[in-house]
Amino acid sequence: MRVNRLLLEDFRNYCGEAVEFDPVCNVIWGENAQGKTNLLEAICCLACGKSPRTRSDRELIRFGAQGFRVEGGITSRDRDFCSRVEVFHGRKKKITVNGVTARTSAALSQVLNTVFFAPEDLQIIRAGAVERRRFMDVSLCQLRPRYAEALGEYHRLYEHKTRILRDSEEKPDLLAILPEFNRRMAEMGAVIIHYRSRFARLLGEYAAAAHGECSGGREKLEIVYRTVSSVTDPFAELGQLAGELTRHQESHAAAELASRQCLSGPHKDDLEVMLDGRSAKSFASQGQTRTAALSLKLAAREIHREILGEYPVLLLDDVLSELDPRRQEFVLNRIGGGQVFITCCEDDRLGGLLSGKVFHTQGGKLT
Repeated sequence: MRVNRLLLEDFRNYCGEAVEFDPVCNVIWGENAQGKTNLLEAICCLACGKSPRTRSDRELIRFGAQGFRVEGGITSRDRDFCSRVEVFHGRKKKITVNGVTARTSAALSQVLNTVFFAPEDLQIIRAGAVERRRFMDVSLCQLRPRYAEALGEYHRLYEHKTRILRDSEEKPDLLAILPEFNRRMAEMGAVIIHYRSRFARLLGEYAAAAHGECSGGREKLEIVYRTVSSVTDPFAELGQLAGELTRHQESHAAAELASRQCLSGPHKDDLEVMLDGRSAKSFASQGQTRTAALSLKLAAREIHREILGEYPVLLLDDVLSELDPRRQEFVLNRIGGGQVFITCCEDDRLGGLLSGKVFHTQGGKLT
């Protein structure tokens, strides 16, 4: 799986740019705020239709422009594809694969998968459950179209149910439709738990091996998947999971009405990262946090390879500068087997360590 070429029009600080990449390694260097990360964002857009760094597509439009276009020539599963994402003011986002308009961004992930790692991803370990859920969702939405559909539907149901609870005091008739929303949320929640539990199990296996290697075998990393308390076995059949979620909803019905909030469901799931039996969030040092975050990202890459049969494109955004020499060596030894993009601030930072193409970016221009 690789990105052979990339065309950018009015994307971030790129006015118009066309570039061809090395099939193995691409180093992008330049000073800050010149477009290094923007290039990696564009590649992410070709995989999932949006950037991992923004909430709105409009933030990706170059200042003063009416919209942006990102197009990529991609090789995947021994076939060539042309994927395109277009966003313009006043129009619906348009996604095409080989000239065929796609209904959702799932069509993109069936062609290209990416694993993106940036310094801020240390928050996967340090921050709250939201960051760890987002980490799971980004990988699973690329790997499992069924998961992406269920997650999107669950979010829609959650928003509707929240509005019903919020407005029920003034409009009590709304409560009559609440059981139907609960039923659908239980069904979609069961699908979400089904996929998350299996992803977490694989993640724990691969991340433990990576962390052990990076720490010289001195530390043991474990991943524990935490979901709704009424779920006795997250690996159970969907029907059993839905039934257990329904029982949890029923036990929280009064509390939901009183608080006007949706309190029951997998929207509160978490991945607990443990180091030597203790919470990494609470007890990990700076170095341990970096190693654990690295291990999770590299583990996600291995899961993609196991499920899809080929490595996803690995995007490392100014990561190595944050690491000590031992961890740098660990990462560089782990990135073989697939295409990788690495950004840095100095041209000699990685050029002597890696073979491939080296690009310089300045003011939205690549050379």
